Amino acid sequence: MSMTSNKPLILAVDDEASNLQLLRQILQDHYRLLFAKDGARALELANKEKPDLVLLDVMMPGMSGYEVCAALKANPLTAPIPVIFVTALSDTADELEGFEAGAVDYITKPVSPPVVRARVRTHLSLVRMEELKASRLAIVQRLGLAAEYKDNETGLHVIRMSHFSQILGLAAGMTEQEADDLLHAAPMHDVGKIGIPDRILQKAGPLDADEWKVMQSHAAIGAEIIGEHSDGMLKLAHEIAMTHHEKYDGSGYPNGLVGDAIPLTGRIVAIADVFDALTSVRPYKRAWSEEEAIEHMVQQKGKHFDPALIDLFVAQLPAIRTVRERWAEKV
Repeated sequence: MSMTSNKPLILAVDDEASNLQLLRQILQDHYRLLFAKDGARALELANKEKPDLVLLDVMMPGMSGYEVCAALKANPLTAPIPVIFVTALSDTADELEGFEAGAVDYITKPVSPPVVRARVRTHLSLVRMEELKASRLAIVQRLGLAAEYKDNETGLHVIRMSHFSQILGLAAGMTEQEADDLLHAAPMHDVGKIGIPDRILQKAGPLDADEWKVMQSHAAIGAEIIGEHSDGMLKLAHEIAMTHHEKYDGSGYPNGLVGDAIPLTGRIVAIADVFDALTSVRPYKRAWSEEEAIEHMVQQKGKHFDPALIDLFVAQLPAIRTVRERWAEKV
């Protein structure tokens, strides 16, 4: 594969050949380029070639740039492509119309080559960051699935408990982004079970003292697998793996943390995980009713669970029921 084919692909759309030639001169050293002189051709090329970015004139015969942009955003195949308007229209109202159509930026003519290069580079970098974020999320989710294969729990369990965690996180004051990270990190809570021998993990009867010590090590193993990170979803995943078996009164493991010394993420996932485990069928138990599970968990306020978070969880039961119904086990 040639190095040229690795360059980002940009679609430039303008009904004036001189404007397209100028954009060619500005961008050809660093990008692959496609050109269209009208909206219909632009949409055809966008659908066929999937450019990484579109530079779009506004005033064109036939379809206007605003109409082209709206059509791109209405098509799921082209909606993710960032669109930058390049136009002589410079009024605030014109810019507002462009952003409302779905554009990410607005460059006024006559264009400045450094400005064009800088804006293109910035928005392609943002696209790359989103791709990396999506790839990282996929890897984390695959690791969570690997832990499920080792255990007897179903994939629906981790879906439900992760949504319970998100709901409780929002109720506890997390931002939308923090709660979204929690939603995607929570399925990793038991990834450390990958390192636990099957004879212990799948034992039908109770574990003896030595076996229980090995089982408890899955928290630290999971944290080690995920690694330490400064922020974002993986930081939450590390915290959750390490602390979701800590108990509010200090009787949990692996470090016997007490109260608020347990990270909020660990306290939240402890509630979400236990509630779903209690209300689900397991080879060794029947499914408890919601009332039985809540009664037990309320009794454990200040012992196993953070009392304030239990109160918030109870207040969110309507949303919790919706998740349980949506992701119910098939009988």
